[in-house]
Amino acid sequence: MSQETQPSPDHGGQPDPVPDPVLASFRKSIDNIDAALIHILAERFRITQAVGEYKARATLPPADPDREARQIARLRKLSEEADLDPEFSEKFLRFIIDEVIRHHEQARGG
Repeated sequence: MSQETQPSPDHGGQPDPVPDPVLASFRKSIDNIDAALIHILAERFRITQAVGEYKARATLPPADPDREARQIARLRKLSEEADLDPEFSEKFLRFIIDEVIRHHEQARGG
């Protein structure tokens, strides 16, 4: 069964009514990008977990507001250059940072 005729949650689990090779190609690219994002996030969290463990051993605070502000400013600028909504980018990054801080607090035992 080709991708464009696989069951779709948009159609109650039934195959798409009309196979569309252009749409299927777009969706395949999106699926590949989504998979890459998951792998990149997993690697990022592996590294930030090591940072959290180091901070706990070195008795450093879980959060670094100055670095967070610099990162947000840097990534907002990159977003603008990439034609991506900087507000969306900041919300996305803030979500990741908040999760990392939560992990760091857990590593610290708090």
